[in-house]
Amino acid sequence: MNVHFIAIGGAAMHNLALALHNKGIQVTGSDDTIFEPSKSRLNAAGLLPDCFGWYPEKITKNLEAVVLGMHAKKDNPELLKAQELGLKIYSYPEFLYEQSKHKTRVVIGGSHGKTTITAMILHVSELPRH
Repeated sequence: MNVHFIAIGGAAMHNLALALHNKGIQVTGSDDTIFEPSKSRLNAAGLLPDCFGWYPEKITKNLEAVVLGMHAKKDNPELLKAQELGLKIYSYPEFLYEQSKHKTRVVIGGSHGKTTITAMILHVSELPRH
């Protein structure tokens, strides 16, 4: 699979990009600016764009999916190129759904402790099973 992220530097977007990359999926992305810690994490994985901005030449027919970040505008040059090529364009939630629709999903909600509970669930789910 080959996936391009328009606005790869977002808090959720960069984590999804890293997760896909770690699964062996070819990931590319663009953004007009990326802040820490996303910047360092993408750089460590070799996913940090060489330069910031929108580059329609990054959008080619060989992409199986384009994931559109929330701050990308309707006139984003990469989005327009993806539409022109007829590529499958997903929002972040749509892409997550497509990737997980045949798996057991766990949703954590509430006002406090979501990150802590999520970390605990991830830790327990990674323990060896006997």
